[in-house]
Amino acid sequence: MRQRAQKPKRVMVWAGVGYNLKTPLVFISEGTKINQVVYRNLLRHEVRAWMKEKALDFTFQQDGAPAHTANETQAWCERNFSDFIRKEHWPPSSPDLTPLDYSIWGILQQKVCAQPHKDIGSLMESLQTAWDALDQEVINKAIEQLPERLKACVEAKGGHFE
Repeated sequence: MRQRAQKPKRVMVWAGVGYNLKTPLVFISEGTKINQVVYRNLLRHEVRAWMKEKALDFTFQQDGAPAHTANETQAWCERNFSDFIRKEHWPPSSPDLTPLDYSIWGILQQKVCAQPHKDIGSLMESLQTAWDALDQEVINKAIEQLPERLKACVEAKGGHFE
């Protein structure tokens, strides 16, 4: 008799990183479909509110997800982030150029998924613990790779280079 593996637990989460900067994690409620309205509400009520509370200002860049590239979202970001990289100035599918994608998520996944979780709450708690323990120096080193990665992207004419 073969036992089936239990369906893995999944959680959707938003995070941001910068040099000497790590945002709080924002967990998305299970079953939520991220459209442009939901995404702008997340930016308004979580990200922008946190930035104002901390008196922070930084360059805001996002990937090419439809909720991110919607015209209304682009306009909102231009109004609310003093330094915002518009969709026209960033490759639409660019995991090779996003520190979260080319480094940080993998580190977190390795730590968090080292053992199975009995439920979503356990997974979220483990993810939060791993995020809190993530050394800022690891993030800074990932960000320091960005200029070379940008150069490689230009040399590959925007194509995949890893």
